[in-house]
Amino acid sequence: MLSIHETDGAARTGVLTLPRGRIRTPAFMPLGTAGSVKAMMPENVAGTGADIILGNTYHLMLRPGAERVARLGGLHKFMNWERPILTDSGGFQVMSLAKLRKLDENGVTFRSHIDGSEHFLSPERAMEIQRLLGSDIQMVLDECPAYPATRADIETSLALTTRWAKRSKAAFSGVACFGIVQGGVFSDLRARSAGELIEIGFDGYAVGGLAVGETQGAMFETLDAVVPVLPRDKPRYLMGVGKPDDIAGAVLRGIDMFDCVIPTRSGRNAQAYTRAGTLNLRNARHAEDAGPLDAQCACPACTRFSRAYLHHVVKANEIIASMLITWHNLTYYQDLMQSLRDAITESRLAAAVAEIARAYARTEPAESP
Repeated sequence: MLSIHETDGAARTGVLTLPRGRIRTPAFMPLGTAGSVKAMMPENVAGTGADIILGNTYHLMLRPGAERVARLGGLHKFMNWERPILTDSGGFQVMSLAKLRKLDENGVTFRSHIDGSEHFLSPERAMEIQRLLGSDIQMVLDECPAYPATRADIETSLALTTRWAKRSKAAFSGVACFGIVQGGVFSDLRARSAGELIEIGFDGYAVGGLAVGETQGAMFETLDAVVPVLPRDKPRYLMGVGKPDDIAGAVLRGIDMFDCVIPTRSGRNAQAYTRAGTLNLRNARHAEDAGPLDAQCACPACTRFSRAYLHHVVKANEIIASMLITWHNLTYYQDLMQSLRDAITESRLAAAVAEIARAYARTEPAESP
């Protein structure tokens, strides 16, 4: 399924081949949480260079419902996306919606954040929902503890995650199934989790429970501990990450796949990611700038409009502002991944990662009103 083409230290380029298409790695997956990538048409998402997107089991099970999506031909047809889709299992919501759920050995009982209705999500039901959606890569149901947590709490959670992983794998029916390594920031627990998942046997291995409040240094230290334990011939996915310098540092450590809400959410909040760092288009200094957002970017926001125009439509609350800045951010993220793949091929990744880190040390804050 994964063929590795080039390496540079722990980093590698390759192709993950699935029935619906080939995914160039390292890869970034835009979020299509509820069956859409916000403010984007599917063909334009593909046009940015995205080979795969992510859908969310929890949100889709609530609305419109997995059975309804299945009756309508599956998620690919429903949202008009022909390329691969990875679906997460709902495990993150076990953490993020803690006030609306009850957890036990069997699974999680949720109160819908939409209407308060009660729903039950077990490892088996999570896999069934993903099968009904027609997911190309299904994630096991896991528990993602909130940060910070004690070692004892992490150990208890990790044991439950392993038991749920076994049940998820037994219930799996589809193309590919990934296990999720947990263990907080404890290196030995991460290694234990990886070993237990490898014993079960999965098509790929995700690292979960990071980018939840720990420092970037702690995240990188955790990756340094866990990535060498994972099988070399299987894809490695860092869930929910992240900012460009987070991604670059994780690629340096051998991660192949990423997803994050940042480029789309930031696009709706006037924040643009560029080769020179992050820009806040609400700031008055852009009001008379006739230059492009990023001179090296080929997206419509950069080739057809000025920073001054983008500032104007942001301040006027025009819908086109969210559309254009999101389009730019997703293009930038795919360009970033291509630049990292090129750097690995040319054995200059460390220098490329250092350059990205320098750029993102210059993030532009919002001006005072």
